[in-house]
Amino acid sequence: MESARIVGALTRCTGGDLELAEDVAQEALAEALTSWPRDGEPGNPVGWLLATARRRAIDSFRRRAARDERYARLAAEDTDGGDGHLWDPDRIDDDVLALMFVACHPVLSPEARVALTLRTVGGLSSEEIARAFLVPVPTIQARITRAKKTIAAARVPFEVPPADERRERLGGVLSVLYVIFTEGSTATAGDNLLRTEPAYEAIRLARTLAALLPGEPEVFGLLALCELTAARFPARTGPDGEAVLLEDQDRRRWDRSAIRRGLAALGQATAAGRGLGPYGLQAAIAACHATAGSVAGTDWERIVLLYEALGRVAPSPIVELNRAVAVAMAGGPAEALADGRRAGRHRPPARLASGAERPRRAVTPAGPHRGGPRRARTGRPPVRQHPRAGRPAEQGGRPQLTRGVAGRSIG
Repeated sequence: MESARIVGALTRCTGGDLELAEDVAQEALAEALTSWPRDGEPGNPVGWLLATARRRAIDSFRRRAARDERYARLAAEDTDGGDGHLWDPDRIDDDVLALMFVACHPVLSPEARVALTLRTVGGLSSEEIARAFLVPVPTIQARITRAKKTIAAARVPFEVPPADERRERLGGVLSVLYVIFTEGSTATAGDNLLRTEPAYEAIRLARTLAALLPGEPEVFGLLALCELTAARFPARTGPDGEAVLLEDQDRRRWDRSAIRRGLAALGQATAAGRGLGPYGLQAAIAACHATAGSVAGTDWERIVLLYEALGRVAPSPIVELNRAVAVAMAGGPAEALADGRRAGRHRPPARLASGAERPRRAVTPAGPHRGGPRRARTGRPPVRQHPRAGRPAEQGGRPQLTRGVAGRSIG
């Protein structure tokens, strides 16, 4: 009966909150079991239990009041401002992505934007950037130094541009993500072929960018390209880190979840109805490889058409070389040689001319630039754009392709 009296008194003190009264009564009893054996039983045990339970109830009321105050403050901050949104849809919450937009300021030339961003935001060394640009290291260092001086002289504020100005900088941001991913998927230095950490960071930033700009097809094209390329990572190296050619890869080890994500992103790029740009076309080439059961079962005719389209929007010798390889795979080396003569290429690629038309021999777009046949013959991702080709980048960020992702789709 004493417990009932205690609970009844506490219920009255808590304003009729029976559940709270029972809880604080139990807490008071638990404290008594701990303190009474140590300090001795009080002269008025019931009074001690009631006083202790009341203090617990007061503490509970204070916590509730503080919680309600925080909720009210959050509710006041999350008003929609009359536009129907409970948050700012144009806000960039990712600090790295925000800094990329800041560094790609239009006061800089397209080449300087990408170089500076790769150095300060992407964390690439001058040597790695020089390999991506296919220029000497001192040239890159001088370009970065001039970019910093230009920003200082122009008193450029380091702030995230408003939403209506981001499209102007989007080409530079995509170029940076592209080069970072390609450096991760095919390392230009070191003993390892893959550097997965920068590659997956580029994918993460591309996903964030796609959520921020859902109406930009090239954002989804780049995301699709990265996902489809990364899907092959588990099968691209052997037990000792040696490169595994595309035709020798165990396709059962390919990441099917990444392939599904890549195909979904490519579908969104296509659904925009504005045609595929360089990234989207490279992603479409990568999709042909990702969905094929084998090299022989690959839709090489479609790849030829995609390379033809890619050559029109982002012409480069590497794109032409990869198209020639695709023609050879679709119709044989004789067809590739005839096609080259029709196009005015009187000196076909040496590997095709030699008759070694297999992918392990033919696809070497990075060979002349990388200086080593071992890496040039690997099943690496599609052709790295040339960040120096800034003029197209100014017109929507369309890159010049020289090596990297698109070409590696074949190899």
